[in-house]
Amino acid sequence: MEDNELKYWVAFTRIPHVGPARVRLMERHFGTLEQAWRAGMTELRAAGLDSRTARSIATRKLAIDPDAELRLLADGHTRAVTWNDNEYPARLKEIYDPPPVLYIKGELTPEDDRSVAVVGTRKATAYGREVAHRLSFDMAQAGVTVVSGLAYGIDAIAHRAALDTGARTIAVVASGVDVVYPQSHTNLAAEIVRHGAMVSEHPVGTRPQAGTGRSSRCREAYCRPPVAAPTD
Repeated sequence: MEDNELKYWVAFTRIPHVGPARVRLMERHFGTLEQAWRAGMTELRAAGLDSRTARSIATRKLAIDPDAELRLLADGHTRAVTWNDNEYPARLKEIYDPPPVLYIKGELTPEDDRSVAVVGTRKATAYGREVAHRLSFDMAQAGVTVVSGLAYGIDAIAHRAALDTGARTIAVVASGVDVVYPQSHTNLAAEIVRHGAMVSEHPVGTRPQAGTGRSSRCREAYCRPPVAAPTD
């Protein structure tokens, strides 16, 4: 997607509650999100948006500079892709509410279509850790991209096992891709970016929030079906 249009997709991710359904309404009605960004409340309501959302867009966009959003991405070596771009993961498009924009630090490749999620507890038993490492290591050796969430416990073990084989791994995170959480995984995150990618639906600078379920749905849909590592 050309930057002249992409910057408006990125800008809309800064506005709360403008999710997949509302983006589809605007895309269908206006043709481009640039036109939607330039629309007033009356036009937004005509597109099918409720009054509260139309008002939120009309007021919040005054504090958002779409050009500055693209500069932030460039400064952080981050790319944004929309669900209209070829790089957007095909499996993710199949869920009922795919995120309109994905932020990527690193590279997604065609071989990542052969991928599997390894998810589990942050406080794994010795047996759970052993099995998670063995599963991830064996799958990575077989050429499967291992996907997890960069968290403590099973997530970190899965990423590390893939990296130990020299294979690709992807971290789908609940923050911006420029915000590493936990901080102790900063070096691990850097390795993942060199040998795969960090991916998020949240704009850069977003801090992780408790109770965010969408990133796990994104992770599992990205590489369906997921594998849950044993924890006892």
